[in-house]
Amino acid sequence: MPGAERTSKRALEPIDRVSEILFGLIMVLTFTGSLSVAESGRAEVRIMLIGALGCNFAWGIIDAIMYLMGCLAERGEQRRIALAVLNARSDAEAHAVVTESLPPVVVSALDSDEIEKIRQAIEAMPRPVRRARLAMDDWQGAAGVFLLVFLSTFPVALPFVFVSEPFTAVRISNAIAIVMLAILGWIFGRLTGHRPVVAAGAFVLLGAVLVALAIALGG
Repeated sequence: MPGAERTSKRALEPIDRVSEILFGLIMVLTFTGSLSVAESGRAEVRIMLIGALGCNFAWGIIDAIMYLMGCLAERGEQRRIALAVLNARSDAEAHAVVTESLPPVVVSALDSDEIEKIRQAIEAMPRPVRRARLAMDDWQGAAGVFLLVFLSTFPVALPFVFVSEPFTAVRISNAIAIVMLAILGWIFGRLTGHRPVVAAGAFVLLGAVLVALAIALGG
């Protein structure tokens, strides 16, 4: 709704968690998947781990910054809508602003009286601030985004820390990655109304394709 405060809750909703974890998982798999078991020793494994952790740390920060930019843009859009309603030359013009800012499915369920109540509620709000600003909730959401991307590195990377044999470590790491991808797919299927089993399989296949593509392109 126009003028409503955006919170970090959206970043921590299940569908967003799935997206961020999947992103971090794909990133770390591009490192573990490129490790040559036949030629790798402990030094190569250590370099791979440092690269994987560093890459996901950096991308976690980048993703968090992008999230904050999205927050700022959304707050700016809310401010623009509120000002357009307040500066409207007629109730009809204000109603048009309100309906254009809402999803069509919501607009179809509202009558003119309900739209008028929204207009009145916006007019009753404090005057919008001069510039859009980030709130504490936005920073908390950005921290959540960073942690989801960065921490998704560890389940796949830990076998290389505790298992000295690279061949065995790779197999355990791959098994963990497959399980994680399947779980993410299952959750995604439940959230989107698709068959969870099919979605789980699709995520495993998608993960394999994306990792292979990233490695092939030098990612």
